Amino acid sequence: MGVALCLLFLLWFASGMVMMYCDYPSVSDADRLSRAPILNPSKIRLSPQEAYARLQISSPPDTVRISTLDGRPVYRFGTGLDESVVYADDGQVQDEYPDDLTLRIAAAWTGQTPAPARVEQNTEEDQWTVSGEFAALRPMRKYTWPDGEEVYVSTVTGDVVQYSTRASRMGAYFGPIPHWLYFTPLRRHASTWAAIVIWASGLGTVAALFGLVIGVSMYSPSKRFRRGGTPSSFPYAGSKRWHATLGLIFGILACSWTFSGMLSMDPFPKWQGEAEDSIGARLSGALRGRSISLSDFDVKPPREALGGLRPTFPVKELEMTTFSGEPIYLAEAGPDETQIVPVRGAPTTELDPSKIVDVIRNAAQPYQLAEVRLVTEYESYYVDRHHRRPLPVIFVQLNNEAQSAYYIDPKKGRIVQSYNSASRRNRWLYHGLHSIDLPWLYKHRPGWDIAVLTLLLGGLSLCVTSIILAAGVARKKLEPLAFWRSKH
Repeated sequence: MGVALCLLFLLWFASGMVMMYCDYPSVSDADRLSRAPILNPSKIRLSPQEAYARLQISSPPDTVRISTLDGRPVYRFGTGLDESVVYADDGQVQDEYPDDLTLRIAAAWTGQTPAPARVEQNTEEDQWTVSGEFAALRPMRKYTWPDGEEVYVSTVTGDVVQYSTRASRMGAYFGPIPHWLYFTPLRRHASTWAAIVIWASGLGTVAALFGLVIGVSMYSPSKRFRRGGTPSSFPYAGSKRWHATLGLIFGILACSWTFSGMLSMDPFPKWQGEAEDSIGARLSGALRGRSISLSDFDVKPPREALGGLRPTFPVKELEMTTFSGEPIYLAEAGPDETQIVPVRGAPTTELDPSKIVDVIRNAAQPYQLAEVRLVTEYESYYVDRHHRRPLPVIFVQLNNEAQSAYYIDPKKGRIVQSYNSASRRNRWLYHGLHSIDLPWLYKHRPGWDIAVLTLLLGGLSLCVTSIILAAGVARKKLEPLAFWRSKH
């Protein structure tokens, strides 16, 4: 097993070092918001009701947002998995995305002129759109600029759905792609890819465990072995001795990292559980209170809501939503820059924390709140080394059997993280073992970097010695075959 898996282990350790600093290219909500233009209130001439009437849909929308498309404000009405776009200036419905429009969208994303861009039609998986989430977004158009920027625009939604640069692609080729075995011919067959990753990491765990058992059983603290006439703890020399020594030091790491990597594929769903339980959906619904009624926003139209915000707060997206049944606007200027504009009331930076707790307390019945506190810095179950998760947040824990716990963002009135007894176990078995995401290490960077790089370098050294030994074993096995061929 060591001969068969030594190169794979080397690949995992080496690519893990790259993944500390290089992610797989993607487009997050924060990316979209940071690159979005500022809304121009003077161009919003239609009310939400007037714009939605242009779609001639009888059922109310689930979500309503105002953003900018091609330099014009648009309403984005979400109904189920679909989203409809209506221009807020003249009520035009945008249901098709021709070549010239998607080119302008891509150029606006990069900040470059459209002329140098090369366009390709994307109708099937490539390395950067191989996961299943892109299937419903095809066909897409891929625009490439001379400096290496690549932008994928969906002709279904008109959104930028993938973006990469030469640097991010290079990082992915040396990091996430080999680490996840994310090679396009394999990854496009999702079930096969998942099975290979699970079996490879499972067998790797067994191989590392065997190595640990052998290493511990052969190690002699009393130095009962003789090597070169002197007492020795191991009966080995050269690469074997190095491999045995490194295995005792880093073997547990190799075993735990491989096992926790297997857990990332959720091979035991019933055992691991889910991060969100059935109560979570009820609490989320209670924070909203009820579905959106577009007529509620006639009291304070979007143009007036934007005009009531200070000029130094450049709103890029305006969402119409509710909190505890009351209609509010959620204005966003950046990933963690928000303002709440009640339909009846003045703008505020966050919702009333006591009201959030009251809503959760009432919705959690028959369970009681076992703990409520304000979290102002990352902790064991709420941690992010990139500092992207919002702070402060409100922590509430119920007294139910699963000990369900929730972190709620008071700037949006939404649950941003949840745990129950099963997902707590998974947090340590997967994230704790695999990412070494210990809060005290994250707080004292580069402490985390030094610790993880040291462990990875140790594991990498162990893999190098295993490859040397594996090459010797393979050579011995192949020598008789080579001799036979030379004679015949």
